[in-house]
Amino acid sequence: MPAAETTTPGELFPTPNPFDQPALPLLTTPTNNVTKRVFVAATRMNDGKTTTCLGLYGALQARFPRVGFIKPVGQRFVEVHGQKIDEDSVLLDSIFQVRVPIESMSPVAIDSTFTRRFLENPEGLLPALEDRICRAFDRVSWEKDFTIIEGTGHAGVGSVFDLSNARVAKLLNAKVILVSPGGIGRPVDELALNKALFDHYGVEVIGAILNKIEPDKMDMVHHYAGLGLARLGIPLLGVLPIQSALIAPNLAQIAEEIGGKWLNGKRGGVKQRVQRVVVGAMSAKGIVDYLQPGVLIITPGDRDDILLAALASSKISGGASIAGLVVTNDIKPHPKLAELLAQTDIPVIATKEESYEVTSRINHMSVKTQPQDHDKFPIIKQLIADHVDLSKLIASV
Repeated sequence: MPAAETTTPGELFPTPNPFDQPALPLLTTPTNNVTKRVFVAATRMNDGKTTTCLGLYGALQARFPRVGFIKPVGQRFVEVHGQKIDEDSVLLDSIFQVRVPIESMSPVAIDSTFTRRFLENPEGLLPALEDRICRAFDRVSWEKDFTIIEGTGHAGVGSVFDLSNARVAKLLNAKVILVSPGGIGRPVDELALNKALFDHYGVEVIGAILNKIEPDKMDMVHHYAGLGLARLGIPLLGVLPIQSALIAPNLAQIAEEIGGKWLNGKRGGVKQRVQRVVVGAMSAKGIVDYLQPGVLIITPGDRDDILLAALASSKISGGASIAGLVVTNDIKPHPKLAELLAQTDIPVIATKEESYEVTSRINHMSVKTQPQDHDKFPIIKQLIADHVDLSKLIASV
């Protein structure tokens, strides 16, 4: 194993670092102490943190003319002009056109060997990481009225390389909002655990947002969770109802999840949202009631009766009457049926998996918002505007 001294900041940052200024001392805190800022963290992965940041950004634009954004440490990234950029930074920039260098919005991207490289020489590399984050924050917050800082998972994520959410919030002198799935007991327990680490670093948690609440339980959750959080000293800033449009995957996401191959209707079908999944294990007569918009039928490719029922429904309606078909067990439709399907707009995806395995994988998908999800953005913005106490939030930072 190489000696620790052989790992250099340049090896940790394989892409050009626009914030390196060797003639200047390394920053240990941002120079910007004026711009309002809030750090958004979550109790777990996929709790709705990115959705909350998108909605907050849109809602805050109605109150502040200049809003900035940064995700200091990202674990899921894409290549942009040869640099590793967190996908959430790319998403927000594609929607709102933030007009700052994209690399400033994503200063540190964690690739598969990052942690090992860091652990070889933590004392030598941590100052460079902190400097990079501080300079990026100064850049995205330049002449901004308010900056949203998106964390990565729960309070402790990143501790292995000394950049946990709690420590980064402290580094950037930011107060924290915590996002948690809805409920009463479990969210309060998990929020208490996360608050403890922020408290340890001297970071103030100014509120919590509970996400994905059943509409008929909104008032109950708001009342009792609010009481529980008040005992911890955490104000409840908002309770967000489940929005089916935000959790419904599109066919492109489903095809990727199941390793499917498009057989028909890809051009119009990739953005088609699936509201319900039905396994075609019944007779053609039984499937008729399910031939509705938003329904995805999962069936073996040799179930000619079900495929014919979908074809007939499409002919009657004059278009694709369902969200699509997934034909399973690596069985393609009969050539004659394939010809008939090709004359329709019905999206058809083929997979080698069997029907119930495919259904299970779809039902357990984690659906993330993507840049092409233009139908989601107005919903997300309105969701935050309607259900989060923005005045209370702004007054607390």
